[in-house]
Parts: sequence; structure tokens; C-alpha cells
Amino acid sequence: MSRAVLELQGLNKSFGALHATRDLSFCVNAGEIHALIGPNGAGKTTLIQQIYGALKPDTGHVLLNGKDITSLPVPGRVRAGIGRSFQISNVLMDFTVLENGIIAEQARLGQSFRFLRPAFDDPDLIAGARKILARVGLNDRADQRVGDLAHGERRMLELALALATAPQLLLLDEPMAGAGPEESQRMSQIIETLRGKLAILLIEHDMDAVFRLADRITVLVEGAVIASGTADEISNSAAVQTAYLGSE
Repeated sequence: MSRAVLELQGLNKSFGALHATRDLSFCVNAGEIHALIGPNGAGKTTLIQQIYGALKPDTGHVLLNGKDITSLPVPGRVRAGIGRSFQISNVLMDFTVLENGIIAEQARLGQSFRFLRPAFDDPDLIAGARKILARVGLNDRADQRVGDLAHGERRMLELALALATAPQLLLLDEPMAGAGPEESQRMSQIIETLRGKLAILLIEHDMDAVFRLADRITVLVEGAVIASGTADEISNSAAVQTAYLGSE
């Protein structure tokens, strides 16, 4: 039986009369790509925020490798082993691709950010940064300003930075949003190479990518889990077809 890296136990989160998550429980196992799908407003991003620590659930628990991290702030969760790519790209747009990589390498080594300019000339940090970029095929963009990259390339850079700290759990919030077909295919290929190496929770609206990549899929509707299983089980679920994928 696979070990659960992430376990959610009865999460509830309300904003006034709106129940964003309702008694929500499921787990993400070591090495698996676990997709979370649901219509707009289902509570997916609110759930990611509760896992990452940006929001605290009203009730329930978030466990990472069996340890309750519900009360930990975001930095504590990052140190505990959670990495995240955001729905909206979260990179330093006025810096070069390599400089972003160097800052990520400094973070990986636990170094101070007070002396950025000297760090940008440090050969060891540059070598580490190039390894980070090579993981997503961006070494040839190293000297380019991030703001001048194509949208999909920025998302790949963000993924590289999230991977730099060697997380045990990677949260991917719509990594293919706004990307073209070639960029989406490249992102899918990179995510595929991560299978078996770390636990991944993937939110994505590209259903072809979800059903191709996911080992398991959890379906969220109005803040509650209505189904969880393999791609075949989800695609054949009458409840899912009615509530989300369509009844036809």
C-alpha cells in the first residue's frame, strides 16, 4: 500500500454563507500524480490555499507525511516539503531567467538574499541555477528578461523554481493555463518525468492532460468530494458525468 504524503481530514472552510470546502477528505500518495478537478467555483483554489497555508480551515486537519501541519504558516510548510506553482505566474519579471534561478539556488542552500548583485556573479550559484533551468529546458533562455518570455516559458520557469527546493509534495495550480499547444505539451512532458519522484497535486482544466497524466483523480463540486479514483473510474462515474463532465 502506498504511503500518503498529503492527507486531508474533514476540511471545512466558509466565507459567510458560502461553503468553500465541506468535510473534505482525501490523500495524495508518494510518487503519484493526483489531479483535482471540478467546475469553476468548486473550491479548488481555496483548497490549495488551505494545503499551502495561505488560508486556515475552520475545522479539519492537513497532514504531511503523517505530521499535522494545520497550524504551520506558509514558510513552515515550505520548509516541511511543500512546493507550489501559482495560478498566476509568480516569478521576478524584471530579472533574467538565470537571476531567478540564482535566487532559487540561494533559497535551496539557505543563504541570505541581502547581497543579490554579488550572488549573480557567484560561479557556484550560477552552476546550481543552470541545473535548475536545465530541468525544464530553459538554459538557452538564461540571459533573457523573464518579462520577455512567452507565457508558457514563464510557467515552466515557475515550475523549475518550485522544484529547486526538492519538495516532497508539489502543488500545481493550472500550470497550462494560457499556454499554447506546444507549451502545454512540453509542460505535460515535464510533469510526466516527475511521476514516481514526488507526490503531485494537479489542478488543471485541460481534461485531455488530466486524464493522460493522473494516476488518480478527485472531483470537487461545491466544496465537496463527489468521486475519487482512476481515470477510468472517474470517466465512467454517473455522478461525475452529471455534475461535471456532462451527462451525454
